[in-house]
Amino acid sequence: MPQFLISEHNYGKRYKRVLKGKTMQLESKLPDVGVTIFTVMTKLANDHGAYNLSQGFPDFNAPAKLIACVEKHMRAGNNQYAPMQGVPLLRERIAEKAENIYGAAINPETEITVTAGATEALFAAITAAVRPGDEVIVLEPAYDSYVPAITLNSGRPVYVKMKHPDYNIDWDEVGDAVTDNTRLIILNSPHNPTGTVLSAEDIAALRQIVEKNDLLIVSDEVYEHIIFDGLAHQSMLRYPELAARSFVISSFGKTYHTTGWKIGYCIAPAALTETFQRIHQFLTFSANTPIQHAYADFMTRQDFYLDLAEFYQQKRDRFLSLIKEARLRPLPCRGTYFQLLDYSPVSDEPDIRFAKRLTAEHGVAAIPPSAFYHQKDDERVLRFCLAKKDETMQKAAALLCKI
Repeated sequence: MPQFLISEHNYGKRYKRVLKGKTMQLESKLPDVGVTIFTVMTKLANDHGAYNLSQGFPDFNAPAKLIACVEKHMRAGNNQYAPMQGVPLLRERIAEKAENIYGAAINPETEITVTAGATEALFAAITAAVRPGDEVIVLEPAYDSYVPAITLNSGRPVYVKMKHPDYNIDWDEVGDAVTDNTRLIILNSPHNPTGTVLSAEDIAALRQIVEKNDLLIVSDEVYEHIIFDGLAHQSMLRYPELAARSFVISSFGKTYHTTGWKIGYCIAPAALTETFQRIHQFLTFSANTPIQHAYADFMTRQDFYLDLAEFYQQKRDRFLSLIKEARLRPLPCRGTYFQLLDYSPVSDEPDIRFAKRLTAEHGVAAIPPSAFYHQKDDERVLRFCLAKKDETMQKAAALLCKI
């Protein structure tokens, strides 16, 4: 047993105890995981007073009426544990939206779970699906929470790269990556960090692969309402054959400018939802109660999420107009609130080094997408967040034009 030495120092009526001894050591289950690049770049932006176009959160506030709804429900006493599945009215509102937008008939009692953010939903879905030795198809670049969840559940990620510079999916490569051990494929559309979206042709190819090999789908659709140029979001919920094998995950934070409130949800068939909820109940059990009630109230304003694509498309177009004299070259962006810029005309530095120098020397922070690859593939691009006030984007763009 470790021996501890305790000393007491009298400071009037107060005492301070100092414990000295051996520290227990643990072998990490994620030895290759460090501090996320989002934390690193946001800290660097704060340290240098840079415009933070790195981490994906708005610098403008949530709708005032939504905030008022939260206060109303706090004062009304809705401050205790919510049902594990989520507040019933909110689940009904989610089901109504899924039917109105995607034509999907969803049972709010048996097919919807409200979670403490989309990241929890992703972890619960992967945990529900993956058994030791199962293989999971991961399309890279990939959001950084997918692979740790696979690894913690003793699964094996199998990587298929999207094709730079358009970041299209080669479905022949996906099909070739499937083996008898493949259990699941993870999709993300609109896609972070590239801004690409699934097409009807992608859906046809996906359907052929998952039906032939009896695969489950985790579909990360947190940017479902942020899609540009008249394109339609190809949710798994539009396609009954795909919805029947899918965990469809979305986020209120991306839709209502409330990323810090951490409320998401998962839609899945009843049998998958039952397995999902067995995990969810021991992760967080339930999500924030007054905020759930507030979202249920506010979701009656369908215009807010229906107009979100136009809101962010204007921001994308404004940003591209502001940087048209810059040497950084924009790549196609068809959804999300991110824009990739090719910096190869400016520098041949690795993206992490250039991102740090851009922050420290030029006052603009961005995310290096090599962090989204398991082998840190570097394509000389950076990801910039568009969820910013016009003033923020204008000042950041002016600095980018000087590089």
